[in-house]
Amino acid sequence: MIDLLVAPFHYEFMQRAFVAALVVGTLCSTIGTYVVLRRLSFIGGGIAHASFAGIVVAYLKGFDYYVGAAVVAIVTALGIGYVNRRARVSLDTAIGVLFTGAFALGVFLMSLRPTYNVDLQGFLFGNILAVSRADLLLILALSAIVAISLALLYRPLLYTSFDPVVAEASGIKAGAVAYALLVLLALTIVVSLESVGIVLVAALLVTPAATAYQLTRRFTTMLVLSACIGAFASLAGLYASYYLHAASGATIVLLVTAMFFMAMLSRLRSRRAV
Repeated sequence: MIDLLVAPFHYEFMQRAFVAALVVGTLCSTIGTYVVLRRLSFIGGGIAHASFAGIVVAYLKGFDYYVGAAVVAIVTALGIGYVNRRARVSLDTAIGVLFTGAFALGVFLMSLRPTYNVDLQGFLFGNILAVSRADLLLILALSAIVAISLALLYRPLLYTSFDPVVAEASGIKAGAVAYALLVLLALTIVVSLESVGIVLVAALLVTPAATAYQLTRRFTTMLVLSACIGAFASLAGLYASYYLHAASGATIVLLVTAMFFMAMLSRLRSRRAV
């Protein structure tokens, strides 16, 4: 049993992968608590897909992919918030308009280049096993920034998540807090691109928090439980993908999805027992 647990750590790339999985799983699941409570589940996938345009522009102009992804993700996130508040359209409509436009821009720019020597599809589906030392340092740095910001904004985020009107009346600028959350969400998505990719990042943002919501209604408990579920699913999914020779990102998401349905069934059984 010990040999099974230790075997993957014989490889340096697996060591980096496990650290990245732990950090990304915990961070996505933590900020995902606010995403679920504010009913922003669609926004994670929207910003993630929009960041593809930044990756393509970065490739064409020859600068770092993460920089391009971060710029477009943040601009898209702020744009969604602005359009939602100013254009009198629902949030899901604003997300649909901006993320499809940005993603289409990325595909359009990529189609103008007849040949390209980089696998941009890797960013769509992720490859946590390919995380380099430099990638890992960037993931840790951005994660630290997001985690510290979430800690500093804990009270405003908590109050505005449950009752933004009362929070505004008590002196908290709900609009500014909402924009800050969107920026932090965009950075979290950029952190996760290499690990689980654009297509799967939305699942890590939503499913662990949704699973925790099945088990508790206390915010603090939900926050901690969501982080634990995300961390466990990321590590266990990486172990499973190693021994099954399967895609790591997809394995992680499938595992956390199975945990959601287990939690849901457990809640339904407890209700029937009562």
